[in-house]
Amino acid sequence: MDRLAVLLVVVGALNWGSIGLFQFDIVAWICGGQSGPISRVVYTLVALAGIWCISLFFRKREHLLEKEDS
Repeated sequence: MDRLAVLLVVVGALNWGSIGLFQFDIVAWICGGQSGPISRVVYTLVALAGIWCISLFFRKREHLLEKEDS
């Protein structure tokens, strides 16, 4: 779950970067506009992933390393 959340956060970061630098919304372009249903789902998933990733700040580093080994 953590890796999926981080992947979605990276997608969101790249999308925001393209908006900031080029005024181009990649998600909207791929998914049929900002108000399209698929775009809204992607935006919502990215937001939920960002909220999930907040929990990574409060976990012990040893606990995170144990999960990677298994």
